[in-house]
Amino acid sequence: MTVPHHPFRFGVINETLAAAERWQHHVRRVEALGYATFLIRDHILPDFFGSQLAPLTALATAAAVTERLHVGTLVFSNDFRHPAFLAKEAATLDALSGGRFELGIGAGWLRSEYEAAGLTLDSAGTRIDRLEESLQILRGLLGGEPVDFDGCHYAIDGIENYPPPVRPGGPPLLIGGGKPKMLRLAGRYADTVSILTTSVASGVVDPAPGERLPEEVERKLGWIREGAGERYPEIELSLIPTLMVTEDRLGAAAELIAERDWADLTPEAVLSMPSVLIGTYDQICATLVERRQRYGFSYYIFSDALVDIAAPVVSALAGS
Repeated sequence: MTVPHHPFRFGVINETLAAAERWQHHVRRVEALGYATFLIRDHILPDFFGSQLAPLTALATAAAVTERLHVGTLVFSNDFRHPAFLAKEAATLDALSGGRFELGIGAGWLRSEYEAAGLTLDSAGTRIDRLEESLQILRGLLGGEPVDFDGCHYAIDGIENYPPPVRPGGPPLLIGGGKPKMLRLAGRYADTVSILTTSVASGVVDPAPGERLPEEVERKLGWIREGAGERYPEIELSLIPTLMVTEDRLGAAAELIAERDWADLTPEAVLSMPSVLIGTYDQICATLVERRQRYGFSYYIFSDALVDIAAPVVSALAGS
């Protein structure tokens, strides 16, 4: 089976909060260092990731203070926005940024914010079914087509979106997930699939390392392939990696084991994880090239707290 092979690109996810002028300077620096994308999560509570800015408003600001940098979500919770209204916002941001918006979406998962907002956290199956209906509506509206839709979760009566798409089909679509049904869905619809290597199925982040191991990542890729069929090589595959720049790979892996309480793993097992990058810059770059050939991963997203640390990797590989 052909493995996707796309040029390397790198993004950052916003975890650095500051006053307006300083935050805008930070975004401009991300662009200057050669990153392709600036991304924001979609959460109303700090919970696992810390405080977050509202994605659409912040991304519009980020696009306004840059020229080439793409902006996107990693990822919208489908349950928080009706697809017709999300399509309107997405089309507007894409048009006013000159076609620099990338729409990332998922089914929603963080139990604490559903409870805090008085929302029902339905079963994963129901949330994914609702997301699939939403994706059909979004694809139509963002592609510039009038949409009539009558589903179990949404009913759309002849809506035509405005503004019209900047590019055929509208903004690229990223879907994030880690379980079989979600990844098969991503294979059917997404331009980019961001693979979770930690489980959030319980409504919280599970720190257990099992889903990070090579054989488990291969299984996840298999689910995407099942959904995608012949279009699988066209899909861009993405990860959010752990990055540690060091000359002592085994020692750093052992530190990570202690830090995360992965006592059953060896340093060698940690170094084999597709979502772990440990070594010198030359070793990390060689690892990324090797993993693209083996797995197909080409789009890596770092915390923007690491923007300077990861910059030499971006400089060496972006676009290649």
